[in-house]
Amino acid sequence: MINQASKTAAIENPFLPEPARIVRSYHLIEGVKFFQIRIVDIEKALSFRYLPGQFVMLSILGIGEAPFSISSTPSRPGMLEFCIRDVGRVTNALFALKENSIIGIRGPYGNGFPVETMQNKNLIIISGGLGVAPLRSVLLYSLDNRDLFKDVTFLYGAKRPYEMIFRDEFLRLSKRDDVECLLTVDHDDTGTWTEKTGVVTSLFKYLAEIEPGETYAMVCGPPVMYKYVIDELLKFKIPKHQILMTLERRMKCGIGKCGHCAIDYIYTCIDGPVFSYWDVIHMRELI
Repeated sequence: MINQASKTAAIENPFLPEPARIVRSYHLIEGVKFFQIRIVDIEKALSFRYLPGQFVMLSILGIGEAPFSISSTPSRPGMLEFCIRDVGRVTNALFALKENSIIGIRGPYGNGFPVETMQNKNLIIISGGLGVAPLRSVLLYSLDNRDLFKDVTFLYGAKRPYEMIFRDEFLRLSKRDDVECLLTVDHDDTGTWTEKTGVVTSLFKYLAEIEPGETYAMVCGPPVMYKYVIDELLKFKIPKHQILMTLERRMKCGIGKCGHCAIDYIYTCIDGPVFSYWDVIHMRELI
């Protein structure tokens, strides 16, 4: 018989996942799927609070769990969205599940982007490849709360048109007047691409004049991208503490207990995954 102390311990267990249902899933590009997930308990689903840039641990019974950035925006409660690449055992099993399947979720974890601090500032969001997964959250949040921010600029680069994640969504976004959306691909081998061609840093020449002290830049992409993007941002004299990047480095437990993501005194899962350029200067191993 379970006593009250055991019940309390179970409730407070930080490793205990909440049952969640896969509402919708489909391929965005080859090897990458979009998932809409809702916590089964509707009250918990609606009260689930997070910041853009935070992540959760998704688990599959008998397989394991892994960390995934939230791609949806907290301004649309009830449904969580994820952009996930098939890279290992957990994602293999997740990709095999059908809609309406039950998985586990715990979180949210990490620090997220300081959206309150960024209010009344210009936002530049720069993404490459799968790095769009966490940045889509802050992009959608800024659009849902458009009156809270000044200019919003979104730069996104992919290798080829058919490798651009959320391509149709962002092509529609490029037609809007309240956001500057610039898209580019390294190579166009389709003959149908009508946007820019070149690496993502080639988009900086299309930007209007930037107010350095009034601007926050957010970056996420493959490691090789950071150096070149940050060099461009520094040319605009954006303060180093206002250049933010989300870095998911070897996270495993999500709550700083396993030490798997530790770098000296820094834990990516609790001190990050959002870091400023100042942090990266002193902790090069973060990238």
